[in-house]
Amino acid sequence: MARAATTTDAFNAVAEPRRRQILDVLARGERSVTDLVAALDLAQPQVSKHLKVLHEVGLVAVREDGRRRLYRLEGRGLKAIHDWVAGFARHWEDRFGALDAVLAEITGETDGNDHEG
Repeated sequence: MARAATTTDAFNAVAEPRRRQILDVLARGERSVTDLVAALDLAQPQVSKHLKVLHEVGLVAVREDGRRRLYRLEGRGLKAIHDWVAGFARHWEDRFGALDAVLAEITGETDGNDHEG
């Protein structure tokens, strides 16, 4: 089966490590392509290619500022990823809560045994 194009959704787009690096930089604020090239030590064509993919799937927004194009993180595009990860977070919070209860029970039994000495 052929691999899905990276432009189909946010999950495929962020599978590429350089795109995640771009998102990390943009999480700190709006940046031009030139700023991203300097921050990531990548060639301008590579950065532009990755920005195009991120823009197509809705993870970044772009605005014109004179001759410059400024990119920023687009939170709405990350919602699908956030929602998916949140399901795992709830699962592990429940598991850790159960572990805390077991540890508290064990600790309580140990404390009780120590006092009977």
